Amino acid sequence: MKASKIAYKPVGLALGAVSGALAGAVFKQVWKAVGHDEDAPDATDQDRKWREVMLAATLQGAIFSAVKAAVDRGGATAVHRLTGTWPG
Repeated sequence: MKASKIAYKPVGLALGAVSGALAGAVFKQVWKAVGHDEDAPDATDQDRKWREVMLAATLQGAIFSAVKAAVDRGGATAVHRLTGTWPG
């Protein structure tokens, strides 16, 4: 394993935690804006319909994936600019 990959591990872990928190906040705001309840439904929420549960899960997955990719790419780009070495 390259030294740059090893050195980037702690940065990647920290960025992962930040991206998770950011994605959660974004999803909550999007869910409210779509006009649904304050909280997204859980898969085991008996009072919610399948359609709403699946919509929430799909939307949440897409947002988490996009935010994580953006944060990871931004972190790798920043490390590359600082060190001249791509961490991947």
